[in-house]
Amino acid sequence: MPTSSGDLLEIQELNMRYPNSAGWTLDGLNLKMNPGQRLALIGTSGCGKSTVARVILQLIPPGCLIEGGLLLTGKDPRRLNQSKLQGLRGTKVGLVFQDPMTRLNPLMTAGGHLLDTLQAHLPETTSTWRRRRAEELLERVGINPARFSAFPHEFSGGMRQRLAIALAIALEPPLVIADEPTTSLDVAVADQVMAELSSLCVDLGSALLLITHDLAMASRWCEEVAILDQGRIVEKGSSKKLLQRPKSLIGRRFVSAALAKEAGRSISEPFHEVVLEVSRLRCWHAISGWPWQSNWIKAVDEVSFCIHAGETLGVVGSSGCGKSTLCRALMGLTSVRGGEVKLCGQNIFLMSRKELRKARQSLQMVFQDPFASLNPKMRIGEAIADPLLIHNVCSSAQARDKARELLEQVGLIAPEDFENRLPSELSGGQQQRVAIARALALNPKVLICDESLSMLDVEVQSDVLALLRSLQKQLGLAILFITHDLSLATGLCHRVIVLDQGRIVEEGSGKKILSSPQAALTRKLVAACPRLSSIS
Repeated sequence: MPTSSGDLLEIQELNMRYPNSAGWTLDGLNLKMNPGQRLALIGTSGCGKSTVARVILQLIPPGCLIEGGLLLTGKDPRRLNQSKLQGLRGTKVGLVFQDPMTRLNPLMTAGGHLLDTLQAHLPETTSTWRRRRAEELLERVGINPARFSAFPHEFSGGMRQRLAIALAIALEPPLVIADEPTTSLDVAVADQVMAELSSLCVDLGSALLLITHDLAMASRWCEEVAILDQGRIVEKGSSKKLLQRPKSLIGRRFVSAALAKEAGRSISEPFHEVVLEVSRLRCWHAISGWPWQSNWIKAVDEVSFCIHAGETLGVVGSSGCGKSTLCRALMGLTSVRGGEVKLCGQNIFLMSRKELRKARQSLQMVFQDPFASLNPKMRIGEAIADPLLIHNVCSSAQARDKARELLEQVGLIAPEDFENRLPSELSGGQQQRVAIARALALNPKVLICDESLSMLDVEVQSDVLALLRSLQKQLGLAILFITHDLSLATGLCHRVIVLDQGRIVEEGSGKKILSSPQAALTRKLVAACPRLSSIS
């Protein structure tokens, strides 16, 4: 067992097993952190990264078996009663979760969250001071204090994550644990958030434990990187040294996958006919105005582009620029105020309901969160066969056979091992492959991918990218790839368009945009985009 020392965090030979688990999630973990240290913990999905944070703060289910040494600011959190443990959380350690909605009460305002935290830990302060401090925290993470009374559902995903970060730093803890804190943020906002967390560590002498699958971001913001594999750290050292000369096999795989993701794709490939043509598309939302007048939010404003069969077009922009609204408009999930969308030469806005239902088989979508897009009670084979049955394409037996073919096509071999599983029994990468298989069930001409790789670690991202390229070559798919990751768009897309306030401000190859951005927003995105090629 470790003894109390100058270390802020000290973990020695820690083993941890979840209830009913066959093996150890953490297996002989050793980790030390000093005040002010910035350490990134990276690894593949399921390696135990998030479990490390949960064990430190004892946010684990009853019945877990834990062995080994654990000290946080000289105390073992396992030996604290509930009252002292609650005091430790927030004052000594601030935790930023990956999904902000798991941290926020939907019935409490943004300001109310902060006031509640401040009052619980600092009851001796005045209400005036707490209100002023809450507004300062909102402003510090880039939220206008005028949104003090707004509820979480009135915020974008990025703004919800900023609020979660404000809660984590509210009490200026000596250790901040950030578990995938920028997954849902565009690169510019992510850069701002990480700059703020880094600044906090410098100002307060706090340590930062950054849990991430993004090797470029880890290397940009942390002096040291530790690689976790199967519950134990297999490599640890300075970020620059690890990037240049990784010693472990998984370290070499991570660097190779990250560099492959950033490699630009050629635009000289011959393309065929135009399958999707968007002309002057407008999605305006009316909001109340001064009497009998409406103000308009121009989420998508006069957007025009086309995609050829076999081509991938990337759409990049900051949060709120209109990327997701564009997706929803193309899928018929939001109202359109004007413009044309031609699918295989036919304007979908002039089609009858029956014609539109048939045409939409050619336009399918892969969502950001594969688990949320799958019915948790529907088995994998049923989920893939379901679109075929809904559109009366074939019989139940034929749909089942087609589902097995699609499972093989997306690399889930053998299909009989997967078709009867539930989504919860698959990894994130496997879930996304299932989502892609389901999207391909109706033989679409165009596949829309809305941030469909942002929640995956770099190795799984690389695998899914290779899968999309392979499927595109086999099937002649046109892909509309929505992302906030400019380096990812560069690696996958033949062309990239940049959206700003609902309008296209720049268009070209990913390499050209990265090397010589023209628009102000593009320059901001390029500057904020973490890339291994520029770090190492």
